[in-house]
Amino acid sequence: MRRGDDLADAPAVERRLDADRGTLDEALEHALTFRWGDLPTVTPELPGAGGRVRADPEDFVVRELPLYLPSGEGSHAYARVEKVGWTTRDLQRALIAAGIAAQQIGVAGLKDKVARTEQWLSVPRRHEAEAWEALEAMPGVRLLETGRHANKLGVGHLRGNAFRVRVRDVGAEGADRVREVAARIAACGVPNYLGPQRFGRFGRNAVDGWRLVHGERVHGDVRLQRFFVSALQSQVFNLLLAERVRDGLFERVIAGDWARKHATGGTFEVIDPEVETPRVAALEISATLPLHGKKVRPSAGEAGAREVRVLEALGLRWTDLVRRHGDRRITRIVGANVEVEEIGDDLWLAFELPKGSYATTLLRELLKVDVDAPLDGPSSSGP
Repeated sequence: MRRGDDLADAPAVERRLDADRGTLDEALEHALTFRWGDLPTVTPELPGAGGRVRADPEDFVVRELPLYLPSGEGSHAYARVEKVGWTTRDLQRALIAAGIAAQQIGVAGLKDKVARTEQWLSVPRRHEAEAWEALEAMPGVRLLETGRHANKLGVGHLRGNAFRVRVRDVGAEGADRVREVAARIAACGVPNYLGPQRFGRFGRNAVDGWRLVHGERVHGDVRLQRFFVSALQSQVFNLLLAERVRDGLFERVIAGDWARKHATGGTFEVIDPEVETPRVAALEISATLPLHGKKVRPSAGEAGAREVRVLEALGLRWTDLVRRHGDRRITRIVGANVEVEEIGDDLWLAFELPKGSYATTLLRELLKVDVDAPLDGPSSSGP
């Protein structure tokens, strides 16, 4: 039996909070709050370009890379939509207001508001006319293409996203600095941190998630509370990954890791790290780390010991997070293929990322700027 497996079926009474685990002190609150400064880069020796990102929505262009295209037949209507100044949830709300049930609306992923973004949506074919009419009535929204398919578009039904980002005021050496960092990360990858969008305006969503799993009241509906717990999963992942970067384990796998193949997504347990070292160096595989939940068991060996240590430092057990399904997330972003174009004192950066990875994470590595950093200010946490 692996360490932690006995906890999976422990009676609820055995999971009652100890006094030290049930207290959120200042140090623990600090650890649970997202800050870029807590997450090391892999190129600290290389200066970034600096500059400003998202000075204007037109500076941040995102194009969804679909997993498949509409077949031309079927009971679901698809539309490729361009939007500026709206979130994906805003589009969903407009469709709901047009009489379409929320569960009938399909999207592959969520796109930012302060950007020009392009993505696919789906609705039942019988609602096609009113759906597209509702979207076209929104200023800043355009329907680029429509089609039909047999199934509803599902979350995760995308290969990734293509980005074109303007970085303003980088100065004379900015392009050279970006190219130098880009060459380095082409060989080693970038830490696949979950970006500040996960953690709220003040970076404190994980604090509210911690309160929830410890039985405290937190304001918000069920969807928002799920998001808080997801933020807690994300903060644990980020801290685990940051520790591995600091400890020189970013470009390695260790005993007990679950490694993933970048090309196919296949995952396997690492028994002998030395055997896998050439594949890690060739960017064929990378370690994964848990987004703890009921479908994710603790790792074995050295990897498992590291997971337990970080959880305990946060006053958590992995069973505290079983209200979420959980998953394993790969630790490295590879194959971004950064292209640089100079326009005066500005740069245009073009790159592609796999689904689930954050452009802010890559940009922060290239620019050494805390991109989209949360605001400082009071928290809404607490009963």
